[in-house]
Amino acid sequence: MADQTEESAGTPSEGEGGRTVSPGKGTGERPADRPGTVSIHVSSLVRGVLIAVLAVAAIVFAVLYFTARGELSDRDERAADDHRAEQLATEYAVGAATVNFQDLDAWIAALKTNTTPQLAGKFDETAPKLEQILVPLQWTSTATPITAKVMSEQDGVYKLNVFVNVTSTNAQNPDGTQTTVTYTVTLDENEGWQVTDVGGVDGALPTN
Repeated sequence: MADQTEESAGTPSEGEGGRTVSPGKGTGERPADRPGTVSIHVSSLVRGVLIAVLAVAAIVFAVLYFTARGELSDRDERAADDHRAEQLATEYAVGAATVNFQDLDAWIAALKTNTTPQLAGKFDETAPKLEQILVPLQWTSTATPITAKVMSEQDGVYKLNVFVNVTSTNAQNPDGTQTTVTYTVTLDENEGWQVTDVGGVDGALPTN
């Protein structure tokens, strides 16, 4: 009787309909509760977070890159405009400081070069007075540029200081003298980079 009991305890029992029920089966254990399932979920979460972080980093990098690129482009454009203004102002100042009493028409033309009609008209008005001073003195002068610098810019209007070295001769001083003259030149980008105002011309010329 004891042998039969032990045999029946170790032998799978038959259920209803003749089905065999094995030990450990039908205990309610779910696949999600098995060892190793939690680690799979964690790794998937980490992978998702990593992808999200990389995507955000890529967006931030792109924004910074295009912002920096735009700032560099603006800086280069401003530098190019400043250089152009300095070049034009220097050319004008050299022309304004180069005088030959025997050809004052050429000098007046240089004063009017690349100027607005209003400023050119002012030089036409003052030309006869300047001729009365320069011809009797037999005034001549030549100029070499030293440097030019943009002092201010607002809405495309540039105000510059231009420094030129002026060598002049006249009847009273035929050996010549050298002076450094500062011209203040205003250029308007909106007017095709024309000179709208100039100061310092008198500094290179004799006065009454």
